Amino acid sequence: MRVAILGAGAIAYGNAALMCQNGHDVVIWSPSGRRTASIAAGAPLHASGAVSGSFHPRIASSCAEALAGAEAIVVAVPGYGHRFIVETAAPHVRDDQVVVFSSHLSFAALYLTKLLGERGVVVPIATLATTVTTGRQTSLDTVYVGAIRALLDVAVIPKERTARAMEVCRTLFGDRFQQQTGLLAIALSNLNPQNHLAIALCNLTRMELGEKWGQNENITSAVARFIEALDLERLAIAHAFGLNVRTVQEHFCLSNDVPLGTLHEMVRNRAQRPGPFGPTSLDSRYVTEDMPFGLAPTISIASIADVKVPLHESGLCIVSALYGRDFAAENDILPRLGRLTREMLAELG
Repeated sequence: MRVAILGAGAIAYGNAALMCQNGHDVVIWSPSGRRTASIAAGAPLHASGAVSGSFHPRIASSCAEALAGAEAIVVAVPGYGHRFIVETAAPHVRDDQVVVFSSHLSFAALYLTKLLGERGVVVPIATLATTVTTGRQTSLDTVYVGAIRALLDVAVIPKERTARAMEVCRTLFGDRFQQQTGLLAIALSNLNPQNHLAIALCNLTRMELGEKWGQNENITSAVARFIEALDLERLAIAHAFGLNVRTVQEHFCLSNDVPLGTLHEMVRNRAQRPGPFGPTSLDSRYVTEDMPFGLAPTISIASIADVKVPLHESGLCIVSALYGRDFAAENDILPRLGRLTREMLAELG
């Protein structure tokens, strides 16, 4: 299958390596062109870790070129890049294509649906609760793939196009997807914002000083309790909409293949294996992506449902103060969706 990947960071490269390994025809488009310069000049994409080998994805010089012959489109940029990607891609998306958000944040799929609707175009959009691959980009043509997740939640809009989108996801990435009820369930199944809030807030000086530190080793019993308390707020929001989503403990069990227990017990079991390392800079997606495009939307959903989330709200305020930024105001997707109501969110499911 020919697939266009929009983005050229660690997740885009990890996805590209996995799909090339699976025999697909991959074309990558980098909005700036800087990250793909080496591969465009003829260097192979080197992958190590969970995916190993040298691959030769093609490089497109424009978004239109990348989408022109693609059957599937994978959006693989941080949340702060979603608006630009959506607005750039929307004029070129065709009815016969499938779009996959890896992963989906801040109801960006609704914004794409809105722009496509203005052209009379309807496509299946698969929204993943998290990324298929994890890892880091170690140079312009090298990626370390930390893991390929065994199970991911996914929802499709419009719902009547679910079968086609699920078929494409499994063709591209393998049989690792579990269907969720809808877009709201996906929004409340992404645990990265709450977990990264606790990890970053409690290890901020390590990040600022550029220390090398093991993430799991520093999820101490106190940090684990903080994450579990944040999780109870997330679960309360889901309960208000009648949704059943996994707990943080269930998620960690599935992602790391450790026995179910308290979060601290599970992290200690996982910490016996190497990695992952925590961020070594304040300029980390744990904050710059997850606060405005993960935590802020969760707080908005809670407000609509009249659910109190004091830890989420105070956490966002504290991190904003530490950075001297208003992270809630940096979300440039939600304002373009208009006023969201409880009834609208309930319909999203």
